[in-house]
Amino acid sequence: MSVAPTPPERAALDHLAMANARLARAHTEQAAALQNLELRREAYRTALDAGRRAPALERAYGLAQVRLRRANEEAAVAERAVTAAQPAADRANEQIAARQTDRENHDGLIIFLLRFALVAFSLALGYWLLARLRRRGSRYFVVAIAVVGYAAVLALVFACDYVTDYVDPLELGPLVLSIFGIGLTLLAFVGLQRYLAKRIPPRRVRRRECPYCGYPVRGNRSCEGCGRDVVASCSACGSGRRVGTMHCGACGAA
Repeated sequence: MSVAPTPPERAALDHLAMANARLARAHTEQAAALQNLELRREAYRTALDAGRRAPALERAYGLAQVRLRRANEEAAVAERAVTAAQPAADRANEQIAARQTDRENHDGLIIFLLRFALVAFSLALGYWLLARLRRRGSRYFVVAIAVVGYAAVLALVFACDYVTDYVDPLELGPLVLSIFGIGLTLLAFVGLQRYLAKRIPPRRVRRRECPYCGYPVRGNRSCEGCGRDVVASCSACGSGRRVGTMHCGACGAA
């Protein structure tokens, strides 16, 4: 929505518009006078070249010169009028643009607060439903999960919308590739850690090493390297069980 100019601003803009219109008319008259002068001059020159006296053509040529001189003077006056009216019109445009920017910022703030309130209400409603239905053991618990998911997606969409207002994703190729590479590295690291956490302890136990630090156990119940217990009670039968084994040697429990 555009901002309406104040009366002084409107007067400055109208004054510049009238000056520009006057200058346009002066240029049109100047072009017409120049064309008329060229036509009268050619006619008068043709008569002189033919050896004829042409008082009427001479008078017309003189009048064309006067008309062109007046048109030039009017164009110069119109140009000075435009030059004089331009600063006030520029100030008026700057003031209007400043008010327009302030209004857009105000409207943007209101929209942001409304969106933030919507996201906050959606999240609060989703977590409230999640807690309430979980305590009651309701079969509609999945509805609460769906509400929480909807609020999370809504917040993500609004966040991306505001970020892309200031940042062009197409200009962030190296940054996007770097973030993608970092993400893949973290995923690979986490996967490797989980793999090693599952594979290394049984392998150390088979070699009669401490499952924690890899120090040789030598039949002791505690590691001589890190001091941790390497033999613990089985949760199923209570028998002694080497830490890190997949199954209990007494009862076979996992």
